[in-house]
Amino acid sequence: MTKTYQKLRSRIGFLSFLIIFSWISLTFRLFQVMIIDSEKYQKKSAEKTTRNKQIDPYRGNIFDRNNVQLTRNVTHYNVGVHPQDIKEKKAFSYMLSEHLGENFEYYFSKVNSNSNYKTIHTKVTKDKIKSLLHDTPKGLKIDRYARRVYPHSNIVGQIVGFSDKDDIGLTGIEKTFNEELTGSSGWEVKKVDRKGRSHYNNNLPKKPAINGSNIKLSIDIEYQSILIEELKRRKSEMNAKGAIGILANPQNGKILAMASLPDFDPNFRDEFPIENQKNKAIVDLFEPGSIYKIVTSTAALNSKTVDILDEFYCEDGEYKFADNVISDHKSYGLMTFSEIFAHSSNIGMVKVAKELGPRQIYKYSRDFGFGSTTGISFPGEAKGILRSVNQWSDRSIIGVPIGYEVGVTALQMIMAYSAIANGGYLLKPIIVDQIISPENNVVFESKIEVIRKIASKSTMKKMKNMLGQAVDYGTGRKANIAGWSVAGKTGTAYKFIDGKYSKNFISNFIGFFPRENPQIAGIVIIDDPKPNNGMHTGGDVAAPAFRRIASRLINLDDSIQFHKPKNQKKINTIIASLSSIEEYDKYTDGYSIMPNVRGMSLLKAKKILINANIYPKIIGSGTVVWQSPKPGSKVNPESKCEIGLK
Repeated sequence: MTKTYQKLRSRIGFLSFLIIFSWISLTFRLFQVMIIDSEKYQKKSAEKTTRNKQIDPYRGNIFDRNNVQLTRNVTHYNVGVHPQDIKEKKAFSYMLSEHLGENFEYYFSKVNSNSNYKTIHTKVTKDKIKSLLHDTPKGLKIDRYARRVYPHSNIVGQIVGFSDKDDIGLTGIEKTFNEELTGSSGWEVKKVDRKGRSHYNNNLPKKPAINGSNIKLSIDIEYQSILIEELKRRKSEMNAKGAIGILANPQNGKILAMASLPDFDPNFRDEFPIENQKNKAIVDLFEPGSIYKIVTSTAALNSKTVDILDEFYCEDGEYKFADNVISDHKSYGLMTFSEIFAHSSNIGMVKVAKELGPRQIYKYSRDFGFGSTTGISFPGEAKGILRSVNQWSDRSIIGVPIGYEVGVTALQMIMAYSAIANGGYLLKPIIVDQIISPENNVVFESKIEVIRKIASKSTMKKMKNMLGQAVDYGTGRKANIAGWSVAGKTGTAYKFIDGKYSKNFISNFIGFFPRENPQIAGIVIIDDPKPNNGMHTGGDVAAPAFRRIASRLINLDDSIQFHKPKNQKKINTIIASLSSIEEYDKYTDGYSIMPNVRGMSLLKAKKILINANIYPKIIGSGTVVWQSPKPGSKVNPESKCEIGLK
């Protein structure tokens, strides 16, 4: 070994050791980074080069039975900047100006701010910022908002309800089916470059959001509009405090319309009292008065305790029983049971109730569904008040049969009368017809659900006839519709206020039509009517509103089949012959030809006349039996044609 080597040997050894040690350390460190702590460093790398973004689902919509949209999602974007994250402020401002439309100075004033965050635009449409959503520069913040809009305003406000700014349902169907409507959030990973800009990359993981399901109601918006309009009209005419109404199909339990006044507009809900948000048809209780007489009547007929021709003396309008005086609105003497029902004699009904006894009345009250919820898919339903027999007083055998000492909802009443209409079956009411997934698959479909059979078919046929007589010649005459057979009952009850009965009234009418094959059942309740003429009975206050509603439905909906009255065979023959008149050729000299619309429903006649540029003037209801000018006449465009219906 040379002297030089000897001299440098220690240094070479140290250097060699240092190199070997460094290599071993680096190898270990590399092993630690690549193997042991790989997940940790992958996460750190991902945090710097990628960004996770939540994808919010769209809330499902609510439709009526004809797929008319009752809710709508209006999507908009809010755009803002974080000035401290933007280095090239001028270039950034020019870029914003190019994409969003405002001048450079506007954006530069925002970008050059000392604030942590500055809002640039609100309620921007997706089309305007589409490119920025796919290539978002650092410092730019874009937030998506979906605003719930209710296009029919107050018409279905109490049914549909509303959701808050976080898309959480607070009332109505929005609340009951919030989970189905909401859907579930997704996420996506975006690539971030060295300037902090995020970019879409199809190779990065992504979980799409699942939008909420759509809900199809049994409600018909046309029926609902008619119900609301006529309730408002009658409330105004009667100077009433409020009004409630329901329309239903008695054969399947589907609720076609449901409203209460005063109501509210869910688009501007803060401008209305919270009380108006309540669906009083389901939530509020009232003493029904004489419309509750169906319970005692059904019990008496079904148990064969009384028959329709059995006679009772109605004491000429005043009857003392259990230290109480029962009075009728008119003085009646000897009447059959069916006459007692038609003329709504309280005295006669109490005498029938005495023969039945409390337990039978209580049993049939329960069988009709009173004192328990109907099971409708809607929040806040009240079960009503029906005390068990051992809680009855001596007055209860007087009060309960004529609709006092019980608390019911309008929904319970309509389902009870529907049971009479369909032959004796109490049905569960349906308001949600279908739930449809985002893939357009029906995940739920309503079915007729029978709760119980109340009475025999023959008993219910007798009840239908008695209800028909109440409209034909009894207290419900003002609900009669020419050419149609209507069945129904009036009711008037004193309101119980501050622990005692007041001089204020609840006036109501409930019925169905056509009598032989009921397709529509309806109830109208007017709260505290104060008309100028002083009339307050259900027959004077509520029955005319029912007739107006029913007449409009008949003219609107051709599926409601016309019932040909037996005593109008001549009219029917005329209609049949008129409908066979041949069509006329159109004039070609600028004039219109008068079409032949005799024998048609109002809806069809209106469509044909309007298509011919002729405006109809409607007289009566039912089917067109005459028109003027006659078919084939040469008339000026936009002329009027009078059509008479019977």
